[in-house]
Amino acid sequence: MATQKKKIPEAPKNNLDFHVSQVISGQRRFENVFQSISRMILGDSKKITRTTVNGRSTYDFQVFRQQGKHIIGMFDEINSFVSFVKDAAEGGSSAEMAFVLIGEPGNGKTFFVDYLSKLYRGFIAHEENRRYTFKFNNLDKLGGYGGIKSIESQTFEDPMILAMNLSFDEGENRDYLKTLGADKNKTDLYYKNYRPLGACSDFILNEIKEYCNYDYEKIKEFVEVIPVPLSESRGTLTGKYAAKDKITSSAVDLLGEESITRLLHISDTSNPYRFDLRRGALARVAGGGIHFADEIFKNKRDLVQVYLGVIQNRTIEMEGFKWPIDTLIIATSNNSEFARFLEEKEEAPIIDRCRVTYMAHNTNYRLQQELTKYSIGSREKTTFSNEKLHIDPNLNYAVSAAVTLSRMPYSDKLTPIEMMKLSAGEVAGEKSIKTLTEVINELNIDPDITKRFGQKGLGHRNLGRSIQILLERSETQEGKCMYAGDIFLALESVILDYVHDSADREKYLKDLKIAKGLYRKQVMTTIFNAYMDEPDAIEKDVLNYVNMIIGVDAKNLGPDKIWTYRDPQTNRLVPIKIDETFINSVESRLGLKNLEQKQSFRTTISKIYGQKMVQDPSYNFMDNNELVKAVTDVRLKSDVAGAGSLVGALSNRTNEENQKLFNRMIQTMTKKLGYCSTCAMKTIEYFCTQEDTN
Repeated sequence: MATQKKKIPEAPKNNLDFHVSQVISGQRRFENVFQSISRMILGDSKKITRTTVNGRSTYDFQVFRQQGKHIIGMFDEINSFVSFVKDAAEGGSSAEMAFVLIGEPGNGKTFFVDYLSKLYRGFIAHEENRRYTFKFNNLDKLGGYGGIKSIESQTFEDPMILAMNLSFDEGENRDYLKTLGADKNKTDLYYKNYRPLGACSDFILNEIKEYCNYDYEKIKEFVEVIPVPLSESRGTLTGKYAAKDKITSSAVDLLGEESITRLLHISDTSNPYRFDLRRGALARVAGGGIHFADEIFKNKRDLVQVYLGVIQNRTIEMEGFKWPIDTLIIATSNNSEFARFLEEKEEAPIIDRCRVTYMAHNTNYRLQQELTKYSIGSREKTTFSNEKLHIDPNLNYAVSAAVTLSRMPYSDKLTPIEMMKLSAGEVAGEKSIKTLTEVINELNIDPDITKRFGQKGLGHRNLGRSIQILLERSETQEGKCMYAGDIFLALESVILDYVHDSADREKYLKDLKIAKGLYRKQVMTTIFNAYMDEPDAIEKDVLNYVNMIIGVDAKNLGPDKIWTYRDPQTNRLVPIKIDETFINSVESRLGLKNLEQKQSFRTTISKIYGQKMVQDPSYNFMDNNELVKAVTDVRLKSDVAGAGSLVGALSNRTNEENQKLFNRMIQTMTKKLGYCSTCAMKTIEYFCTQEDTN
């Protein structure tokens, strides 16, 4: 009969030996918070792309662009943060600093930190990324702890930290790791993240050592490895401390305090466990977590000093006891509070310990349209009487253009519209992206932060208020539609009520007039498409003009004036008849009076065509407002049966033909262009007025 091999029992999964062996084998991880976040962002190279922002190439990290309500824009700020975290993960000076976002209220600072915290909790929730800590059990055997039988590490220390502090002798601790399978390289790697145990863990461990007569197998029986709890509401792993008023705030909110309850159980008053660290916000995120200090510079002076010590030394200190922490500290502040804080020269040391990033407003109006969707809301809207509320298809564009223009600073090189279009990567006449880059560089060397590019303007809160005001208007409720033309009245109300600086108020009101002019151009496009009974009629006519001016000088153009070109979208050959009357009419509307001016403009359009079609075959020139307006004017202001112009026909509906035209256009707008009867009629009425025609 064959002898059976004796089966060696596996170590329990909550045992220190099991955890250390799992780390060594790669099943679990031992890394600091910066390494974890760096891996979360940079772990998948496919999620790192290159993009161009304001003429400058930069990186875009797709981990921040995941489904749902994600971060939009913030390219420079995210790049600064990723660089900061990566430097800290590699042992750079960032590991001893806090990352601070400074900017105007309502520009997304808090949203960025909250989203990062949400991402991090989700990342750590994966089994292979879980963080672990330990607790000491059977403390009733030691005596001196009253009714307390088990104690968790107050700062959620990693079990590997315990393993590296198990013995007083580092050599013995290294040998312990070696017996579980770690070679010298791995051990050296672990020791790069070495830190001493916190005061209470160290005190309890020494008591256990004495009780067990330094028998390490018995000592380990007192240790149980447990996962770090992931709880947003309890502030563990990711936590926030918002600045309070000067009277109610105290260092206890951050560090904790001596616990009367614990003193009733603990007989040795020198035991550091008498301090309840988790009463403070820092200990709860000390085990590889993120601490968010909201409006950090609003705190009173002694709290700022507490932050200075924590940021610099990465320890919680109370009455001489120390608890090392592994925490990423992110803070925010608005411009005015930060400026006030800087005036107090004696507070300078904490600034030296901060990586300050000035967060600008979003200046790309196309991205702003995505942000505006957040403000409008994703759920179906209803009136007070619970009837469906329609949203004008031009509303998003109108409000997005208005708030983006308010963020464009004054420049003698670019108009606000040119600046806005170039910032969105669009064409702005003959002005190039290089000009925008020059303007931004000039603005960004100004010591006054608020004068830098994108640092001042209407923020997301003001945008949200304008949507609220639009919703409460009786016209909105009665018409069952959020009509885009009314948003300008709502924005004007917000500017007058919530912008307190007179110079800013005056500027924003001027920007609002410019935005209304852009809205009129959108309306003209809609009217033309409705008149032609085709959703993209104006787009086709604009592209026809572009193809005509390219074909008019073609060598193979015959006497029939028909030119054949290859459509970059379909790759098919398309014949087009060159209509020089149409070309000249469009160029006349553009103010091009002589042949030299016309030829220069045509050369510019041809050059844009060549550049854009290579990058994006679906490019349609609809971002060239002046060209679109000129083409629209030529088509719209031509003769319409029964009236001198389309405006006249739509205004004067006393005859049957005009009424038929009006009804047909309303039907096209409601059936094909996304309008309801209310906003379709109001849009036509607005088109027929002479308001904002310039």
